[in-house]
Amino acid sequence: MQNNNNDLLHTEKIIADRKTFYLDLKNNARGMVVKITEDVSGNRDTIMVPADILGDFIAALSDIKATSDDNQ
Repeated sequence: MQNNNNDLLHTEKIIADRKTFYLDLKNNARGMVVKITEDVSGNRDTIMVPADILGDFIAALSDIKATSDDNQ
């Protein structure tokens, strides 16, 4: 299956120590998704988050960040 980059709508890159995170907003057969890829020394792991639940995903991450900040 050939990867079509025409479905890429937006991309962000975050570098942290030896890890690189790629966040790609894409269209696929099921609709819009955010593809989150972690690259560590050439080894990649990816998850797909449906765009229609991004608000819930971001809220959960915000709650986790608040807890992390409180515990530092």
